Amino acid sequence: MLDRIEHDNGILELRLNRPPVNAIDPALTQRLRGAVSQAPRDGARALVISGREGIYSGGLDLPSLLALDPAGLQAFFRDFFTLLRTVAASEIPVAAAITGHSPAGGAVLSCFCDWRVMAEGPYRFGFNEVAVGIIVPVSVRRAITRMAGAEVSERLSVEARLMSPEDALRLNLVHELAPPAEVVPRALAWCRRILAQPARATAIMRRRAREDLVAGFDGQLEEAETFTDLWFGEEGQQTLRAMVEKLKSRAK
Repeated sequence: MLDRIEHDNGILELRLNRPPVNAIDPALTQRLRGAVSQAPRDGARALVISGREGIYSGGLDLPSLLALDPAGLQAFFRDFFTLLRTVAASEIPVAAAITGHSPAGGAVLSCFCDWRVMAEGPYRFGFNEVAVGIIVPVSVRRAITRMAGAEVSERLSVEARLMSPEDALRLNLVHELAPPAEVVPRALAWCRRILAQPARATAIMRRRAREDLVAGFDGQLEEAETFTDLWFGEEGQQTLRAMVEKLKSRAK
């Protein structure tokens, strides 16, 4: 579900390993949040969150989440938002090695990392939550606005458009593109570059520079209620179940 790979200079790679598409369910959310929190205590100096070649994360695991009752789903969304805040507030640098497709939850997770390297190729990145009957959370829209500006954030959130790696780079949603086999090495190279700087000054500067990103979650954990209402509404259930059937047909 989550592989730990130790690299030089105290860099820890957390590789999502939940076949077939690294879909995000309650267990993966809790495992990743715990690993990000624990890493500095275990001596890690930087983190890389990666996937396998061709897929970073396919987003939320809709089939497993559809099996939850309202209380279970609300708990999941609160855990997911807490994971995002944990990444945003990490006391050590975090790079996203976006190794392939990264729609919805996968793109969202990368938004709260310090640096994003995406694979070149026929991959898609974006925020298509509206297309499956839910919304882009306020905290995530703030993060998109921080990267790409208010107008782009609005368009991406409302239009639910998935984009190419080149478009993601042009809009400043990722920082660099690399051949698939070079995505993790490039993320590691960024970590090494940051770690080569004076440690204390870098830590203070990161914390101050990311204060707004972390503050974007203030009062937002309760937005899980909005997600639950949309999810269990008639329109939400019809849209979600239709999407699951579409995914099943593609897998055949």
